[in-house]
Amino acid sequence: MQLRAPGSTRFSPGLSATGSPWKLRPVFHHAALRRAVGQVRCLDAAVTGVGESRMTRTAWRTSLLLRLVLLVVCGFIAAFPPQARSDELAVLDDKLLGFPPQEMLHRYLLGRCQERFDARRQAVAALKTPEAVQKRQAELRERFIASLGGFPEKTPLNPRIVGIVQRDGYRIEKVVYESRPNHHVTANLYVPESLPGPVPGVLVPCGHSAEGKAAETYHRACVLMAKNGLVVLCYDPIGQGERIQLLDKLGKPAINGSTAEHTMCGIGALLVGRQTASYRIWDGMRSLDYLASRPEVDPAQLGCTGNSGGGTLTAYLMALDERIQVAAPSCYITSLERLFATIGPQDAEQNITGQVAFGMEHADFIAMRAPRPTLVCTATRDFFDIQGSWTTFREAKRLYGLLGHGERVDLFEYDDQHGFSKPRREAACRWMLRWLAGRDEPVVEGDFAACKPSELQCTRTGQVLEEFKGRSVFDLNAQRERELAAGRTERWLARARAERIQMVKKLLGIAEDPTVEKPGTEHRGQVSRSKYVITKSTHETERGVFVPCLTFQRREAAQPRMATLVLVDGGAAREAGPGGLLEQLLKKADVVHSVDLRGLGESAPASAASRAQPPITEHNLAFLGLHLNRPLLGQRCADLLAVLKLHAGMPVDLAATGRNGPIALHAAALSESVRSLTLDGALISWASVVHTPISTNQLASVVPGVLEHYDLPDLAATLAPLPLTIRNPVDAAGKPVSQAELERVYARVREAYARAGAADRLVLEGQK
Repeated sequence: MQLRAPGSTRFSPGLSATGSPWKLRPVFHHAALRRAVGQVRCLDAAVTGVGESRMTRTAWRTSLLLRLVLLVVCGFIAAFPPQARSDELAVLDDKLLGFPPQEMLHRYLLGRCQERFDARRQAVAALKTPEAVQKRQAELRERFIASLGGFPEKTPLNPRIVGIVQRDGYRIEKVVYESRPNHHVTANLYVPESLPGPVPGVLVPCGHSAEGKAAETYHRACVLMAKNGLVVLCYDPIGQGERIQLLDKLGKPAINGSTAEHTMCGIGALLVGRQTASYRIWDGMRSLDYLASRPEVDPAQLGCTGNSGGGTLTAYLMALDERIQVAAPSCYITSLERLFATIGPQDAEQNITGQVAFGMEHADFIAMRAPRPTLVCTATRDFFDIQGSWTTFREAKRLYGLLGHGERVDLFEYDDQHGFSKPRREAACRWMLRWLAGRDEPVVEGDFAACKPSELQCTRTGQVLEEFKGRSVFDLNAQRERELAAGRTERWLARARAERIQMVKKLLGIAEDPTVEKPGTEHRGQVSRSKYVITKSTHETERGVFVPCLTFQRREAAQPRMATLVLVDGGAAREAGPGGLLEQLLKKADVVHSVDLRGLGESAPASAASRAQPPITEHNLAFLGLHLNRPLLGQRCADLLAVLKLHAGMPVDLAATGRNGPIALHAAALSESVRSLTLDGALISWASVVHTPISTNQLASVVPGVLEHYDLPDLAATLAPLPLTIRNPVDAAGKPVSQAELERVYARVREAYARAGAADRLVLEGQK
């Protein structure tokens, strides 16, 4: 059986919505069968003399036979196609859970988030002195920066003014500068005429408009402030305007939509210890550097205002950059508590890893900058919940009051919908003038003809990647991965096993594993077939997390001495029909178990079967897990480890197909119960994700910062001399990996098995 990802030339958010992206395509190769039989015979002949404390020679022979079955049974699936899933194989239901199984993981994660929200609320309520507020400010700022991976050294901006648009009372300079070497930012600088000297400057980050800085609503906000005597810099975010980070052959965006591109950038960034927000915030800070460098600007009087995604960046920048004296985030500030309960997590830069775990709410973006003036601009009918906005404001107001400056924080609400509409533009401008220029008077935006987007364009082609042949965020992620890869395998293998295990658990968020005891098990009925019985059961691996299990056992079988545990891509029921994979495996195994880990199979999010609003997607589940420092891969690995504890003392042959591969690989590295591992159709490496700009459904497999320590092949190398079979691996786009590429990527794994005297226990089969 080979695994195939659905073809797609462009990424859209819907690709990562629910379930597995993989399609199963049965392929029968007689030559492959003969090779597999020959391999097992050679291995059986060679096993004598190979030292191995984990199994006897008899157990080794049995393991070889099971591995042979795992290698060849896929070929028979074409001849014995499994039946479609029937209700008789369903284990989870509304009666057991009290809600549709598809909502289980979402409810669990919201519950864990709520625990953190409640704990944070108590901690904030306990702040009674200015010193306590200041201590919390410093702690949160430090954790925020650490989560971003820190900031790089500042490098020359190399600014260029590439054009000027002269307007009535002000000019617009079209500027290009480099926030990182050869990573270009396009911006418009609005400069009032006849300035008496240096005046305050305001930075305007953009929301998620396709036009970026040229979107009319942001252009009008800049003109309004320039006409009121402020110098304003508005720049294109990555993925918008002239800064699309991935272009197709026609020079058009290869990824549909800025939010989708931000998330695709973020998948690779997370693996190398960065985030989309790391790049976005650094662009903002370097843009502030440019604004402050202008002779028309007083660098001691800087402000920042932005709407929607620009409100997000305003919130981040005002919390982290003390040069921002005055801030007015618009149509963003609510609370994570209300956000998760309403529209759910948004795109990558709006989700800071560990944010909920270390207690950083929207109110903290304001509190971290207290007592500097901050105006929260809101819309009554915004999808960013207004109730959360007021809760956040009231909390911030109290903390500002503790610092003796309650008047420096305020909230402006206008009864309209999401957007930088005229009332909010006027309110933000008035706030800037009040605190930066000492002018507290009504601001009225008059009528004027807005510039066309083409007039504000800084490049001839419309895209910096075409104009300057610079580096994209995808390039920066790839460069970082190459830097980390140098010596990574050697460093990883040089660590003691106990140290490696501790590091893996910490990265996966299972260092404080709640599944230290055997999970509770409940039998849920049986299904009888002619030669065997299928027992249905659930394992409660954590409070509120139920893992369904199908156990296949022959009627005449004695007490099993060993078990085969299979993780099926798409769910156990997919291969549980007559003639399916699980039945085939039972021909050589004492007993076969197949479980669906949380959020997969029976509990995979499926909007049609769920009452939840908004619809639950794996995209949302992954971000919720990252907020808690519990990536989905780690949660699912914890489930698998809990199930393996049920088999303590009984050797387990572990097999996984498709996206379950990295989960099973980690469990094999962490558990003493696994005596062999077979992966079919698994991701070849995390490095592949970083080097594949348009990856397919990889967010759920992301472990933040993991490539600073190890990659999947490095982990595989630590399994030696455990029997390991890897067949039909795929890259991050779901494309089959050639045998040559597999051998290249797994060369160190070959070496590790050779050093362990177990070279024949490693089987690698890529596409021929």
